[in-house]
Amino acid sequence: MDTSLREGRRNRSWPEALKREIVAASLEPGSSVSLVARRYDVNANQVFAWRKRYAAEVAPTELRLMPVTVRPDRPVERARGDGPIEIEFGGYCLRVGSGVEAETLRLVLDELERR
Repeated sequence: MDTSLREGRRNRSWPEALKREIVAASLEPGSSVSLVARRYDVNANQVFAWRKRYAAEVAPTELRLMPVTVRPDRPVERARGDGPIEIEFGGYCLRVGSGVEAETLRLVLDELERR
């Protein structure tokens, strides 16, 4: 291999805390691995490798999808938008009215998920 190609490359040792910071930045809503890699001057493939290693430790701040099962055990009424929504979750049945704030509902669902 031509040695001139190797001269521009640097083998760096990244501190663990910085790796976790980069992974967390790449998991932020609206972020992308390529943008984060450029910001920290690291190869995007390296960021993907770190994400595999550290993603479980760095909790994303965005909402996560949860499995939903729809059962036609009751007659379907036309949605009016003002009636309650029924959510069965982990042995609990939660009725949510139209006036509930999304943040409050997220806190309740997070708490149920922990149980």
